[in-house]
Amino acid sequence: MHRHGYKGRKFGRETDQRKALKRGLMCSLVKYQSITTTLARAKEIRREAEKLITIAKKGGLANRRILIARLDDIETADFLMDVIAPQIKRDSGYLRIEHAGYRKGDHSEMGTISFVDDIDVEAGKEKK
Repeated sequence: MHRHGYKGRKFGRETDQRKALKRGLMCSLVKYQSITTTLARAKEIRREAEKLITIAKKGGLANRRILIARLDDIETADFLMDVIAPQIKRDSGYLRIEHAGYRKGDHSEMGTISFVDDIDVEAGKEKK
């Protein structure tokens, strides 16, 4: 048996649990601009988070509604679209993953995922 046509990691969870995990990690990434998690999770959410940032950079009501649907959090979607997206100057490659050693309990490889560009949260809130 081969894995052709399958994409994404399963994380040993069922579909709804996996979707909730990804949404929670992406919301935390937007809210705090940097999170530390396992390397596999960081690599997996980078794929979806970069697509969401591209949608946020386009602007418009329809794209705002897409963000709200995918993040399940209105405040986080608004923060991404109104504060973070206008400060990003590049066309792609918005996020970076850095190795952060190993977790003490089970020796899982950890990684920190963060934005490549510096995000000034205070300046973004003042404009709004």
